[in-house]
Amino acid sequence: MDTDASYHMTPEEFRRRGQEVVDWIADYWQRLESLPVLSRVAPGEVRAALPATPPDHGESFEAMMADVERVILPGITHWQSPSFFAYFPCNGSGPAVLGELLSAGLGVQGMLWGTSPACTELETHVLDWMVGMLGLPDHFLSTSSGGGAIQDSASSAALCALIAARERATSDGANRTGCDGRLVAYASTQAHSSIEKAVGMAGIGRDNLRLVEVDERFAMRPEALEAAIAADRAAGRVPCFVTATIGTTSSNALDPLRPIGEVCARAGIWLHVDGAMAGTAALCPEHRAIQDGLELASSYCFNPHKWMFTSFDCDCFWVADRGALIRALSILPEYLRNQATESGAVIDYRDWQVPLGRRFRALKLWFVIRHYGVEGLRHHVRRHVAAARELAGWIRADERFELVVEPPLNLVCFRLRGGDEANQALLDRLNASGELFLTHTRLGGRLVLRMSVGGTWTERRHVVQAWEQIRAEAAALERER
Repeated sequence: MDTDASYHMTPEEFRRRGQEVVDWIADYWQRLESLPVLSRVAPGEVRAALPATPPDHGESFEAMMADVERVILPGITHWQSPSFFAYFPCNGSGPAVLGELLSAGLGVQGMLWGTSPACTELETHVLDWMVGMLGLPDHFLSTSSGGGAIQDSASSAALCALIAARERATSDGANRTGCDGRLVAYASTQAHSSIEKAVGMAGIGRDNLRLVEVDERFAMRPEALEAAIAADRAAGRVPCFVTATIGTTSSNALDPLRPIGEVCARAGIWLHVDGAMAGTAALCPEHRAIQDGLELASSYCFNPHKWMFTSFDCDCFWVADRGALIRALSILPEYLRNQATESGAVIDYRDWQVPLGRRFRALKLWFVIRHYGVEGLRHHVRRHVAAARELAGWIRADERFELVVEPPLNLVCFRLRGGDEANQALLDRLNASGELFLTHTRLGGRLVLRMSVGGTWTERRHVVQAWEQIRAEAAALERER
């Protein structure tokens, strides 16, 4: 008897245990509202509950699941809770989880077309679907000069775009570092921190990132961008990359893409547009004005894993000129050479990203689109936007609070009419309750509470309950003062 084979989980046991896990997840979703949204464990508490050494012999599946309940679940902050209003949505859904399971079961490594043609061609096809679903420029289609690929996150998309922009701006491409201290990148003061990280990783240097001032709505000022570019050129520097944002993290501010794109076109600079969360809103034709001018961008990304019910990680990234990206990222060692690649008739997505290996992420996105349909996705986006706007109306009507900025979509930024100390106290009380979870930012130098409405399971009643608790805690704070 081959005793080694007995260590594996048999297909029969996998079938049985797999059903148990699916049942557990379904039960978890049903009990989410009864769980404290923010984990209450102390630092080190989860590790202290785990054995110091791994088991010498395999343990039962029952023991593993018992520890999920005993150790893991108390240490989870429940991003899928309908009362999770912090940061941004990081959504899952039934079809996404099942697509992820299928991807894991197939175990595909999709670095080349030849390593699994379906992995590549489904991804290309679904990204082309998304161009139509979002109303994106036609040059982002794979049948045109550009095309799309799935990255892990908007951070990776920004890094890839920046590397392509760096190589395009240098005279002899990959044979020169392009990092002699003259290259310069630009983003608004409200841009995501991943841009600063990317310029450091790409060798341009964080000191060569210019943070452009914003207007009263916290959107980039195109005239300030143009002035910064002119000043750098006059000083002998080489402007190479601009990031504009559709929906900043702090306030959901919408940078004006058309005038920014015109500045970049005149200057010959790569424009990357980050639509990480808010980009999903373009599923609805009435929200597509947010991407007016996107045809002037060299690259664009948004995250279905934020607001489009697709499990993390899944970022859709498009370029207008795929040749520029591939030239910057392609390298072909002998062990990867193959007839399909040499023919030039296929896409090898290893050339569109930083790592070599890649998962079959397109499956879960495909499942989500096919399950909901475009109209189903629009339905949920519209409900979330409507709930956020209703919340903004309640805030305006309550003299104790102020709406810091008009919400363009599903993020509401507000604060008590008082100092930062009172607002921090309110935030702490709300999060300690376990009933909801909010986060904060700073806008105009003031501490501001953020309420992001976009969870898969979030309905209007959850927003109503959250507002009632916010008001109650504010009243309690006032009585205590």
